[in-house]
Amino acid sequence: MVYKLSNLTRQEIEAMFTLDELKQTRYFREVAEEAKVQGKLEGKLEGKLEGKLEGKLEGKLETVPLLLQLGLTVEQIAANLAVDIEAVRKVAETSVNETPSE
Repeated sequence: MVYKLSNLTRQEIEAMFTLDELKQTRYFREVAEEAKVQGKLEGKLEGKLEGKLEGKLEGKLETVPLLLQLGLTVEQIAANLAVDIEAVRKVAETSVNETPSE
């Protein structure tokens, strides 16, 4: 029977069967479960990658106050760390406001 359906579009197959009928098939349940598992894995990997990137950025930004003390400009720091200049400016402003006056 599958060979008869191989050339039909999803819409044509859905027109032949009701959605409830399709959902009751073993094939549909297995495909749905596989999609669910794959979606979870992709989400997990995406979350891990995003976390790593955020951690790397945070580490770079932690060096901004020291680099400013060494005499580098905001532009030089952003270019050398490959970080958005606005992020460096924000950290620079914060570090200036937090520096105790001598």
